[in-house]
Amino acid sequence: MGTAKLIDGKVISAKVLSDVADEVKDLKQRGVEPCLAVILVGEDPASQVYVRNKKLKCEQVGIRSLSYTLPADTKQEELISLIKELNERKDVNGILCQLPLPSHLNEKDVINTISAEKDVDAFNPENVGHIMIGDASFLPCTPAGVMEMLKYEGISAAGKHCVVIGRSNIVGKPMALLLLQDNGTVTVCHSRTKNLAEYTKEADILVSAVGKRNLITADMIKEEAVIIDVSINRNEDGKLCGDVDFDNVLDKASYITPVPGGVGPMTIAMLMKNTVTAAKNQNNI
Repeated sequence: MGTAKLIDGKVISAKVLSDVADEVKDLKQRGVEPCLAVILVGEDPASQVYVRNKKLKCEQVGIRSLSYTLPADTKQEELISLIKELNERKDVNGILCQLPLPSHLNEKDVINTISAEKDVDAFNPENVGHIMIGDASFLPCTPAGVMEMLKYEGISAAGKHCVVIGRSNIVGKPMALLLLQDNGTVTVCHSRTKNLAEYTKEADILVSAVGKRNLITADMIKEEAVIIDVSINRNEDGKLCGDVDFDNVLDKASYITPVPGGVGPMTIAMLMKNTVTAAKNQNNI
């Protein structure tokens, strides 16, 4: 029993971003400048940070970014009409509306309005259908980032028991599908699962995306398991942490993602990759 190897999201995302920057350079030589439009409604501080980070990453890889910051009391029809206008613009390749939206807005209608070929978050039902079938152009950024990390470390899901905790449309469900496509045997656990530890102890690869501090303790995992912690929480000292009791799990797992610096950086890197894919698809490249 040694200490688990850290799967370093900063290192892996830097490699993804460097590849993306090369592709952007290549596209610009062909007269195509990839462009991402980001819409932020309201003053949610976490969302403001995310949007700022997305803008910085766009600059880093050479993607043009447009920001639309709308007041919290924006009406549904105003938001929908902005999205429709961006759908029509030939110079905009990707559209992202930062979630969660203020409660008076209908998230589902907003997601459905973003045109499938510009939906770089891959939340539109058409793209979700492609993920289900296995022929998607875009993958949701966080689960795609996790798959990229596993690939980088040479970890295949094939023949392994993969347990995903959480069933959100953004992480849990697509994560389960991507592991299944990589020939894993997948179990999805959630808030109604009885005896969670019975499932987690069987996991060769465990992905936790719940948002509950210290949900996964060392006695809940098997020796040499691969532990992927998607969540970002704060502990009693205000420090960032995930779902996993990191210090104690570290000695038992074979691989583990830290929080921060694990899955987080991958999410934005995959968004950049999706934006470039969108630009290529729209220009038949």
